[in-house]
Amino acid sequence: MTSVRAWAPGRLAGQLTFLVEAHRLSGVERRTRVAGGERLENSAEHTWHLTLLCLVLGEYAPPGVDLARVLPMLVVHDLVEIDAGDTYIYDVAGQAGKLERERVAARRIFGLLPADQGAALAELWEEFEARRTPDARFASALDRLAPFLLNLEHQGGSWREHRVTAAQVRANLAKVGEGAPGLGPFVTAAIDGAIAAGWLAER
Repeated sequence: MTSVRAWAPGRLAGQLTFLVEAHRLSGVERRTRVAGGERLENSAEHTWHLTLLCLVLGEYAPPGVDLARVLPMLVVHDLVEIDAGDTYIYDVAGQAGKLERERVAARRIFGLLPADQGAALAELWEEFEARRTPDARFASALDRLAPFLLNLEHQGGSWREHRVTAAQVRANLAKVGEGAPGLGPFVTAAIDGAIAAGWLAER
């Protein structure tokens, strides 16, 4: 970070510092395995996958959703994990205090940018977390769908490893139907199929 500041003037120094810091997201390990199965996915890979989901599945966004807002929302939604780490969605104890930990991280990370840019990205992050807008709900739907696809690819993957139940998966994936109703039937059918195949236990 010192080298970046040494060669860049004012505003650019903050922007480049933020960009170098953001690359640390590639060192944050998640619980889901990559499609090849050889290792765990990192949060930067997850972010890239989400942006691709948005590009390919954008047609399933409800009327009025602005994909030009959803894409940057997805790009920044997990940057807080640089400080806060990835909290497994099915880790009840870990979920306690998660939002506050991430807000502290957001203040530091987005604070590296010039004030106007930092505030704009922090606002997108807060919108994603609150899920109050159609854009945020669609972004959240994709965020739940991506690891679901990888767990299906690995015949239960982290569900089996962490003894996740069908009820937990249904509750988690309900947000897909809420934010992208056109994808809801697929999720329901896939969960039922995973149960029938023995990849997901009812309890």
